[in-house]
Amino acid sequence: MNIPFLGRRREDPRVHDAEGIGDLLADCDLLRSQARREGVGLDDSAYSLEQLDQVLPRWRSDEEIQSWLGNDAGLYLGTVIVRTVPGAVWSIRSDGQPVVRLASGREFDVVASGHAWAESGVPELSQLYAEVAEA
Repeated sequence: MNIPFLGRRREDPRVHDAEGIGDLLADCDLLRSQARREGVGLDDSAYSLEQLDQVLPRWRSDEEIQSWLGNDAGLYLGTVIVRTVPGAVWSIRSDGQPVVRLASGREFDVVASGHAWAESGVPELSQLYAEVAEA
């Protein structure tokens, strides 16, 4: 519906540039707060993924938190990959799902991996990172 007197909706200027999209996806507020409570600092490094793998999964009894945390874990994994693996970039699929694309063209659905980690702890985030980094 076009209502002229309301004007055009303003979009976040970061939405159309790759770095801005990366910044938006890197927020991961729930994961960062949960990690902070457990004494884990998330500095966008591979080591921080190893530390997350060691956190006791207290969230598994709450499905809503588990789902949000899984999403955040996947986005954080993607953030670490994009910031540390040469040629890795964020890409948004046609269905709106953010994925990480490597220089080789291979794509990783990091959000699905994050949900698997939040639900069962397997595969570990650090293991996924190692597989992607060597690909």
